[in-house]
Amino acid sequence: MDLILWRHAEAIDVEMVGDDMLRSLTGKGEKQAARMAAWLDRQLPEGAKIWASPALRTEQTAKALQRKFKTHAALAPLSGVDDLLGLVQWPNAKGCMVVVGHQPTLGQTISKLLGLSESECAVKKGALWWLRYRERDGIGQTVVVTVQSPEVL
Repeated sequence: MDLILWRHAEAIDVEMVGDDMLRSLTGKGEKQAARMAAWLDRQLPEGAKIWASPALRTEQTAKALQRKFKTHAALAPLSGVDDLLGLVQWPNAKGCMVVVGHQPTLGQTISKLLGLSESECAVKKGALWWLRYRERDGIGQTVVVTVQSPEVL
């Protein structure tokens, strides 16, 4: 199973709209999302399933990919690692799953899957981590396939 954790691109401050769920991408965020989506579209297999938080900024980030996606409350801001992993059925699902979500949940998920002692990894706005679950000699392993940031694409 492949799991791609993609943090939403740069969004406006909550003070501008008053509701965290209604924060939209900034101009810079739109460019970050488009750059990352162009790269990701070339890498993703056709049957990849794409999930996004119901927050506006994650939906806008996911839309840049120009593929069908679904939103789910398990990915909303401050949702838990277990909610995310349950939704994507890690590590038992087949194929590739993309999750467009938020910090700190994405970083905490990465830390858990990689067995890191820190409570969360930092995931930059617009960046993604591509993880793969595999079994070797009967032992499950999580492998980092790549980490990409829109600034270096």
